[in-house]
Amino acid sequence: MIHLHCTKKLFARLPVNANGRLPNTRARPLAANDAGSPLSGWHANLLTLQRRNCVIFVHDATRFPVLLTCLTKPDFAELDYFFQDGLMNALLKGGASQAQLDMAAIALTPLQCDTTCDRSVQGTLNRMKQDVEHMLWYDGAAITDLSAYRTSVWLADRPCNVKGKKDFVWPLQAMLALLDNLNAG
Repeated sequence: MIHLHCTKKLFARLPVNANGRLPNTRARPLAANDAGSPLSGWHANLLTLQRRNCVIFVHDATRFPVLLTCLTKPDFAELDYFFQDGLMNALLKGGASQAQLDMAAIALTPLQCDTTCDRSVQGTLNRMKQDVEHMLWYDGAAITDLSAYRTSVWLADRPCNVKGKKDFVWPLQAMLALLDNLNAG
């Protein structure tokens, strides 16, 4: 399973069961022997952009973002599916090879949600939210016209700070390197 650390605002909107799992209707099912995924460790925040519900996910280690826009109430029950779709399409738009896409597809499992947070990752979430808000304002664009996959890659193609590391992390390069390492191992 993929651990998703949600903000309290997002967690209140999710129809999770006692184990923190969403109803699994269209998402990739959980394998019987699956204890964890190599892609585990994401943070997510609920944003309201131009009166539309949006969710931004950030991978803890690589800071790779996945943006979902214009979500409705029924979409929160299908967050597993939308996350998997958003991640795969963002990787495709980011230039991932077929081997990297295959490895990501193998590693995708349903989400297990909680409200544990890491302030360093939440700082990255807030920065990315501000970048999207600024882009919408500066370009005079509507959130309904925004390509979420392209915007995810746009956000991933910039350096991010990670607490405890001296160097910056380039999210797209770090995610592709993680997928290469999984493929090699």
